[in-house]
Amino acid sequence: MLTIPALFERVVGAMADLVILAEAVDDEWTYIRDLETVWVARLRAVAAERRAESPDATLEPAIDQLIAEVGLISDPHRAIDWLSTLPQATLVAVGEVAW
Repeated sequence: MLTIPALFERVVGAMADLVILAEAVDDEWTYIRDLETVWVARLRAVAAERRAESPDATLEPAIDQLIAEVGLISDPHRAIDWLSTLPQATLVAVGEVAW
């Protein structure tokens, strides 16, 4: 059965794709890396706390939809926006405080 840490790692992978796209905005490089560092750490911390939990049956399709949305992004500035949107939406989906 799929675990919350496994689902969250899929989100982390999608965030890596966003970083690659966002890096086209040269003057935002530090901000992009800061977003990645902070949100990946937060996702992994929550995943570690909830490693023994099985996700609700609706969680995987919700995460899949979020990741699919990432695949539709082609604008680097929008990718920067989604570097915070994606992890926040993921956290809300599991009942965590987004921040």
